[in-house]
Amino acid sequence: MGLLTQRRRTVLVAVLAAQRLAELGHSSLNRRRDPKAVPSSPRTYPAMVAAHVALFVTAGWPRRPRPIAVPVEAAALAGLAVAVCLRLAVIRELGQSWNVTAHVSPATEVVTSGPYSRLRHPNYTAVALEFACLPVAVGAVREAVWLSLTNAAVLWPRVRAEEALLDRLPGYREAFDGVPRFVPRPGRRSQMPHSVSQSRTLILSKPQ
Repeated sequence: MGLLTQRRRTVLVAVLAAQRLAELGHSSLNRRRDPKAVPSSPRTYPAMVAAHVALFVTAGWPRRPRPIAVPVEAAALAGLAVAVCLRLAVIRELGQSWNVTAHVSPATEVVTSGPYSRLRHPNYTAVALEFACLPVAVGAVREAVWLSLTNAAVLWPRVRAEEALLDRLPGYREAFDGVPRFVPRPGRRSQMPHSVSQSRTLILSKPQ
């Protein structure tokens, strides 16, 4: 017998889905506070929504219980715990700048604290962990593979477009020079240049 019963698996999916809905509400509130923020990749957002819906539908779909090794299940649950903690840390560090639509405000201040001290995109690391670990935790191991591939295909153009805007913020490129995007490396830390004035703003043109 595994660590989770079928009922507990259902509860796990429901709790994570509820968290995602709460995040959408929080993101919408932040977006209304800064109407000048520029979307970095508006074309990828519908695909991202579809990928996340597929994740939760797949994880919550009634199926015959599939046996899964306890160490694998434990690792998946640990990965989910890390993802949740990482996402909450990102939301706390970014404050009102955090949103799910990858909008970047001209007045955004570069953040190098919390998970941003080690990663350029810790939120996307959390998302990747969810796509890999949630299906495995509920016994959908094969589905975890194609869901993770789908997530990667959606995120790659989004990350590139977002970085194109972030690089134009004062100090961003210097702060994250050599810092990995998704997986931390020993000795690689972000550092805010002392010469950067946080009061400066940059006019960002809306992408075509």
